[in-house]
Formats: sequence, C-alpha cells, structure tokens
Amino acid sequence: MSTLAVIAFALSAAFILAIALGDPKRRRAAQQSGEGHSPAQRRLLTFCVLLPGFICIVRGDPSAFLIWLGGCAVMGWITAVAFSRPVAADRGRKG
Repeated sequence: MSTLAVIAFALSAAFILAIALGDPKRRRAAQQSGEGHSPAQRRLLTFCVLLPGFICIVRGDPSAFLIWLGGCAVMGWITAVAFSRPVAADRGRKG
C-alpha cells in the first residue's frame, strides 16, 4: 500500500470524525449542549475531507485514489454506526 494513500486516508478520516462530532442534528438527538458546526464550517470540513483524494488524482496515482476512496467510505460507515443511538424495540407496536 502506498504511503500517499495511507496519509490521505488518515487526514480524511480525521476530518470525517470532526464532521460527525459537530453534526447539529446528531447533537440535538443526543441532547448534547452546543449548536454544532455552522454550514460554513461543514463545507470547509467537507472540502478538507476531499482534498487528499484530489491530491492523489493530481499526482497521477490511481491506486492511491481508489484506496483512499474505499477507506473513506468504510470510515464513513464506521463513524455512522459508532455515533448512532441505540433504538429501543417498539413493544406496543402492531405490525
């Protein structure tokens, strides 16, 4: 695995985690204090997530780009699962 792919993924993973920590909807649902990130902050963080992948493309390393892309997708799913709230079963629901 190329060093570029690992560094690019590590940078993007940090920003994906930052986006998740400041997500206003998740913070409201978890009844946490604070407003979360503003729309401008979320756009900046999203740009920072995508920048390492763009660098992989510009450097002409398609394998690093694909490793970065797959890693970011997996990191996104892991982050979503890690920050999800457990849902209690609906006991009175008829179905």
